Amino acid sequence: MRKPGGAVAGHLLRILGLVFGLAVVVGGVVGQGILRTPGLVAGALPDARLIMLLWLIGGIAVLIDACAVVELGASIPLEGGPYAITRRCYGPTYGTVVGWADWINSALVVAFLSVVFGEYCQRLGIGGGLPIAFISLGLIAACTASNWAGTRLSGASQTVLSALKGAALIALVLTLFVVAPQHPAPASAAAAHPPILAAAALVAAGAVFNTYSGWNSTIYFGEEIVAPERNVVRATFGGILFVIALYLAVNAALLHVLTPAEMAGSKLPAGDAAIRIFGPGGDTLITVLSLLSIGAIANLYIMLNSRVGFAMARDGVLPAQLARTSRSGTPRVALAASALVAAAVAASGTYDQIISATVALSLCISTSMNLAAIVMRLREPKLARPFRMPLYPLPALVAITINLALLAGLLFEDPWHSAIGIAAALALGVAYTLFGASQVSAPAAA
Repeated sequence: MRKPGGAVAGHLLRILGLVFGLAVVVGGVVGQGILRTPGLVAGALPDARLIMLLWLIGGIAVLIDACAVVELGASIPLEGGPYAITRRCYGPTYGTVVGWADWINSALVVAFLSVVFGEYCQRLGIGGGLPIAFISLGLIAACTASNWAGTRLSGASQTVLSALKGAALIALVLTLFVVAPQHPAPASAAAAHPPILAAAALVAAGAVFNTYSGWNSTIYFGEEIVAPERNVVRATFGGILFVIALYLAVNAALLHVLTPAEMAGSKLPAGDAAIRIFGPGGDTLITVLSLLSIGAIANLYIMLNSRVGFAMARDGVLPAQLARTSRSGTPRVALAASALVAAAVAASGTYDQIISATVALSLCISTSMNLAAIVMRLREPKLARPFRMPLYPLPALVAITINLALLAGLLFEDPWHSAIGIAAALALGVAYTLFGASQVSAPAAA
């Protein structure tokens, strides 16, 4: 249906290929966390072998978590990610709760990233006389403009940014191995190790798992990816395997240059390792790499969040205008709404507290997706499943256990913010049930 201004209601372009799928997985996962988190892990596990083992276990846990999500994403290739899938599985009320939580969470992530981007720009001497909020809004505007131009261009820009980020990290790893001499091992390494505390190890495990987050980005573009029944599977698992290899290589390179004790005492181990090789210029190098990582993730989250808004609008949860797309396939109204929310939060300076509240929601969404895979097997046994999780339902049950354990730890560590996030999602569900359910149309077919 043609709309004024050349827009089409509910029409997307299936033009995104496997390379884009790989790019959004890598681009959605690899960020600043891998530059910082190794220090936290080394503080909890002061043995190089245990450090490497924890990063490997974290990657394996993500692969297990991905089994249910990939099965659902390949068999129900709808736009909007967890929102569309949980709506199909649990009904419109629960789907709406998930959609709102995911949409708001992604906007908050963009806001947080944009402010960090502004801080790092000023660290390089860029925009030193400007408010950080001004630089932050500039990043949001640039990412919005990139996506506004159309699906083909926004997909290409994400592919290029992810490739540059991955190449930069690989170059850093090679440089650390080739240029830097290996640090001498302590004569009595075992005796020098402080005791490993279970609580600290659990915190480190949660940090590692969080550093792998973002691997499910492909399922947000189910109606735009070519042959989703194949490419969702290939892109998600292929991207995760690449990230695991990259994260292990980064940690091995850092341990080649720094001792575990030196990593434990650093807030930015990658920066310290680079400084050891390049001198003061190493800090500039890592700052530039951080800016590239932040820009790539912000661009991706603005892109995928517009798809969540589009899907919710198409189902009547958000105003119908957000389901309008341009001839180039971009849901521009949903894109603008997502960007405006992110810009408002970035300018307000309250994102730190609010983002803490959304971590619990992310774990709840992940748990819901794993449970949905089991429910859909029972409810729709004849649904075509191009990928079926091996050893069903064991991967889903293991993933549910991991997510609930992390959620319990988060509730114990930060009960106030975690409770606020969960309460807000439940309040949205109650409001939808009381005031909005009768106005929502049936879900659109793929």
